[in-house]
Amino acid sequence: LAQEIPDAVAVPVDVSDAAALTAAVDDLIARFGTPKVVVHNAVGGAFGTFLDIDPSVLEQNFQTNVMALYHLARQVTPKMIEAGGGALIVTGNTSALRGKASFAGFAPTKAAQRILAEAIAREVGPKGVHVAYLVIDAVIDVPWTRERWKDAPDDFFIAPDDIAGEVFHLAHQPKDAWSF
Repeated sequence: LAQEIPDAVAVPVDVSDAAALTAAVDDLIARFGTPKVVVHNAVGGAFGTFLDIDPSVLEQNFQTNVMALYHLARQVTPKMIEAGGGALIVTGNTSALRGKASFAGFAPTKAAQRILAEAIAREVGPKGVHVAYLVIDAVIDVPWTRERWKDAPDDFFIAPDDIAGEVFHLAHQPKDAWSF
């Protein structure tokens, strides 16, 4: 990340497991206090047609993309309100805006995630908590995507550090410039 992010903490947890997520967040709050910024960057996806994708896969992706956000927001936003404000940033992607035939195991959950984030934003925004949904409309530059698109030019990809910079920017926008 180009900017230094002081006091940043990342915790690996299976966010589709509500009890594990709750325990991890409770532990973090006990150790560090109410967070000022929380980033929901979990993603579950499967590619295939609606006839190909097993319904259990779609249900699992829904748990990761939607229910985890639901549980996380219920846990942290009331504490942020009590503390005088904060930010909940949700990373999404273009699938939240459209459904393609081969995205049936993914797009419905990202669309639901975006709408849930917007509903949360309308509820907690007036109370001082900025909720934003960052649509990542690019292929993230990680080893497996480089392997999948071997012939793609460098500018086909977006650098993870650049995404992190935009998340940082969103989380620190002045209130009169909050964007969703």
